[in-house]
Amino acid sequence: RRSSMSNREEQRMRLRRTNSTSRAEDIVTEDAKVRRSQPDKPIHSPRDSLISWSSEFQNYEGMVNWAFLLLAIGGIRLCLENINKYGLRVDLTAWISTLLYHLAQDQGDFPTLYLILYTNVPILLILLIEKLIAKELLPWRFGCFLHMTNLLLMLVIPIIVINVKSDYIGVIGATYVTAVYAVLFLKMWSYIQVNHWCRCSITILGQKRARHQSIYRQASMIRDKNLFKASTPSSLTDSKSESEKEVTRERLLSESQASKPITWPANLTVCDIYYFWFAPTLCYELNFPRTSRIRTTFLIRRAVEVVVGLNLVLAVVQQYIVPSVVNSLMSFATMDAQKASERLLKLAIPNHLLWLICFYLIFHSLLNTSGEILQFADRDFYHDWWNAPNLAQFWTLWNLPVHRWCVRHLYKPLLQAGNSKTTATLVVFATSAFFHEYLISVPLRIFKIWGFLGMMGQFPMFPVSAWVAKNVGPRIGNVVVWISLILGQPLGVMMYYHDYVIIHFGQQEIQAFADMTTFQNSTITA
Repeated sequence: RRSSMSNREEQRMRLRRTNSTSRAEDIVTEDAKVRRSQPDKPIHSPRDSLISWSSEFQNYEGMVNWAFLLLAIGGIRLCLENINKYGLRVDLTAWISTLLYHLAQDQGDFPTLYLILYTNVPILLILLIEKLIAKELLPWRFGCFLHMTNLLLMLVIPIIVINVKSDYIGVIGATYVTAVYAVLFLKMWSYIQVNHWCRCSITILGQKRARHQSIYRQASMIRDKNLFKASTPSSLTDSKSESEKEVTRERLLSESQASKPITWPANLTVCDIYYFWFAPTLCYELNFPRTSRIRTTFLIRRAVEVVVGLNLVLAVVQQYIVPSVVNSLMSFATMDAQKASERLLKLAIPNHLLWLICFYLIFHSLLNTSGEILQFADRDFYHDWWNAPNLAQFWTLWNLPVHRWCVRHLYKPLLQAGNSKTTATLVVFATSAFFHEYLISVPLRIFKIWGFLGMMGQFPMFPVSAWVAKNVGPRIGNVVVWISLILGQPLGVMMYYHDYVIIHFGQQEIQAFADMTTFQNSTITA
C-alpha cells in the first residue's frame, strides 16, 4: 500500500509540475498576444546582443572569411615589400647545387655521404648482438654494455666528423646528418628494449629456449608435416607426384607463415630491422599493422607534396628568413631593445609560416609517403594540436611518434621503477631538450644551451598555462600556446645566428654580415 501511495504522489507531483509549466507558457503566450495587440505596434523584446557570450550565437563563418582575406592582403603586401627591398632572391636550383657542391668543386671528401652509409654499421652490429644474446652465446650484461657503447657512438661520431671536416660539410648537410643519427638512436633504443622485454617475458613464463639448431629443425619438420597432412586431402596426396606435393607443401607453408604473427627470436632478421629503420615510427614492434595494397594515386599526391614542399621551404628561407635574420644581427649585438623587438616581430611571421610548412611536409606528406611505400598502416602521426588549451596538451598532440616513444620507453619504465610522475616528466623533457639542442648546436658547430633552456623553461610553464585554461578559459589558453609558438622560435633563431657569426667570423665581422650586400657577396664566394 505504501509503495502504491508513493507512486501516486509522484504522479501527482509530475502532473502538477507539468500543469505549472504549461500554465507559465500560456501566461507568456497570452502576454505576447496582448502586447502585439497594443495600438503602438511594439517591436522590442528581451534579447542579447549577437556577439555577447549570453546570446549563444556560434556562426562566425563570415568573420573567419574576412580574417583570412585580411591576412592574405597583408601577406601579399609584405611579399611585395620584401621583393622591392631585397629583389627576387629565390633560386630553386640551390638544393641541387648544395648537394653537388663538393662534386662541382672537385673535392674528394664527402663526409655527409660517408656518415649516411655508416648508419648500416651500428644497425647490423645491434642485430648481431641481439642474435648472440638470443642464442645465449653472449651474457645480457655484456651485451647491454655493447649496446650502450654503440648508442653513444651514434651521437658522438657526427659531432666529431662535422667539426673535423667542417670545410667539407655545410650547415644543411650537417643538419640532415644529425637528424638521421638522432632518429637512428631513438629507433635502435626501442629495438633493443623491445627485444629485451620479449626475452624477459619468455624467461618469466618458464619457456626454455633451445640452444641447438637441431631442436628447431626437428620441431619445424614435425609442424610442417602435420600442416601438410591436415591441409591436403588423402585422395590428392595419392595421385599427385612428388614434385606437385612439394609445390603444394611450400605454398601451404608460405600461407601459414604469412598468417601467423612473428614471435621472438624469429624477428631477428636483416629484413625486419631494416623495415623498422625505414618505417615511419620510432617504436619497434614484432608485428606492425600492414595495408593490403599500395594506393598509387595517394602515393603520387604525397610525393608531389614532398617535392613542392621542399622548394617552398627553400623559397621562404631565401626570400624572408635570411634577410630578416641578417638585418637583426646588429640590433641584437648592440642590445637595442626597441630595434631587436621590431626585428623579432618581423621575423615571427615568416618563421612561423616556415614551421607550419615543415610540419605539413614532414608529418603529413613525407611520413605518409614512407608509410604508403612500406604499406605501414598506422598513419596517426599528429592530432589536433592547434586546438590545445595548454602547453602540456600541445606536446602530447603535435608530434605523436616522439611522444609515443617517450611514454613507452622513458615515462612508463621510470614509473615502474618507482619514480614519481613529476620526476618521470622532468626526465622526458630533459631528454627532449637535449635532442633539440643536439639538432641545433652540432650543425652550427656552436655549443650553447639556448635550445635546452627553451625546452626546459616550458616545464614550469605547464601549471601556469593549465591554470589559465581552467580559470580564464580554454580559448585564452589556446592563445597562450599560439603566442609561445609564434614568438619563441624567432627569438631562438636570432640568438643562435648571432652566436654563430661571432664564433665563426669574429666580433669585427658583425657589421659586415649585418649589411645585406656584403652578406650576399660572401655567400656567393663561400
